[in-house]
Amino acid sequence: MVGNKAVVYVGPGEVEVRDIGFPDLVLRDGPGVNPLNVGRKCEHGVILKVVTTNICGSDQHMVRGRTTAPSGLVLGHEITGEIIEVGRDVEFLKKGDLVSVPFNIACGRCRTCKKGDTHVCLNVNPDRPGSAYGYVDMGGWVGGQSEYVMVPYADFQLLKFPDKDQAMEKIRDLTMLSDIFPTGYHGAVSAGVTTGSTVYVAGAGPVGLAAAHSAQLLGASVVIVGDLNEERLAQARSFGCETVNLSLHDNLGEQIEQILGVPEVDCAIDCVGFEAHGHGKNHTEAPATVLNSIMEVTSVGGRLGIPGLYVTGDPGAIDDDAKIGSLKIRIGLGWAKAHTFVTGQTPVMRYHYQLMKSILSGKAQIAKAVNATVISLDEAPQGYNYFDKGAARKFVLDPHGLVK
Repeated sequence: MVGNKAVVYVGPGEVEVRDIGFPDLVLRDGPGVNPLNVGRKCEHGVILKVVTTNICGSDQHMVRGRTTAPSGLVLGHEITGEIIEVGRDVEFLKKGDLVSVPFNIACGRCRTCKKGDTHVCLNVNPDRPGSAYGYVDMGGWVGGQSEYVMVPYADFQLLKFPDKDQAMEKIRDLTMLSDIFPTGYHGAVSAGVTTGSTVYVAGAGPVGLAAAHSAQLLGASVVIVGDLNEERLAQARSFGCETVNLSLHDNLGEQIEQILGVPEVDCAIDCVGFEAHGHGKNHTEAPATVLNSIMEVTSVGGRLGIPGLYVTGDPGAIDDDAKIGSLKIRIGLGWAKAHTFVTGQTPVMRYHYQLMKSILSGKAQIAKAVNATVISLDEAPQGYNYFDKGAARKFVLDPHGLVK
């Protein structure tokens, strides 16, 4: 019997690599699986041999103990793999196909999926619209930081790469299509980035870097990235961004004025989320900081893209309001400036085909932008540790040693 090693959340600050057993085309009971999803048959699904799977900042929120994730949850929602088993009801995919898996799980049949809002599918999570692999309160679909994983609704969801050899040559870039690249791109599109735009990106983690690169692809004239981590800011400068070190400066508008001549930008993107800190040398956690600061520096009538994660349950929050996701946001300022806000999961399928073509043509250099760093599955706990300490890297797990 073939085993299946996977990265499992144990408790705050701790992950382990364990054997979880080979998957089949049924959602079995396990940590975090919604009881109403237990036993769900997935003949519309496939089994993948995982080629690459990435560590995400959203995973890190769980590992820090900042969500209600249960011990034993199998992590990982950024998955690229080769199909090794095909369900009875799969018609258009076959064994051997190399595919990218959107992190959103979507049935393709409900009202929202038919509208293209695959990030809020109505049929895959009994708790709320929307679902994802290996994530708390998302229905319990088993994560993909593993050697093998089951993926449902395969015909609808999976993005097949047209040439396997070409794809493996570009795999460090293509692995970003499952989440980070579409998420950054969605943030930029939601913010209204277009030719000549001036853009502020809050956060120089992997999603922030992906948003910054996306803004460049969309024609922005100047992209400014703000963060508290100088190593990550250096990574943003490596592909042409301006930067602001917010651990040294507490007035964002003044720093933007030094770059642009005016203290505002056309649009802004929040790539930080609910674990935001205040600005300045003595910064502490202040979860509404980014939302309030981007309203302050975005011009009247501007748009705010908010792909950064905000949750409804944060046991480690600084106060009782923040524990349920209630933050002190200056909504009056946003109203007065007629801002448009776009929040929520990214509908990956809206973007991944175009972004794949951009990668294969050489136009997009997302692996370079986010400093993709390949490690083995067994090195995942170390990767989580480095990432938590602010490493300017996007860790890509290679469970079978297939990446050159």
